[in-house]
Amino acid sequence: MKQVTLHIPDNKYPFFIELVKNLDFVKTIDDEINPSKKEILVGLQHAIAEVKLIKAGKKKAQSLNDFLNEL
Repeated sequence: MKQVTLHIPDNKYPFFIELVKNLDFVKTIDDEINPSKKEILVGLQHAIAEVKLIKAGKKKAQSLNDFLNEL
């Protein structure tokens, strides 16, 4: 199976994805791999809130070893 990487303008992306999904021989990768700007911002907001809780002593920080083991 071959893989192809394409660069598509944002305004044409929905059309292109709909077109490709209608081809029965093409397998698409879920959008979860490429999060939207909104999803990225929400994730950053959660991370900032968690850092604030850790700095305030309301939440315990994770050790570096535990963090690296999750990866």
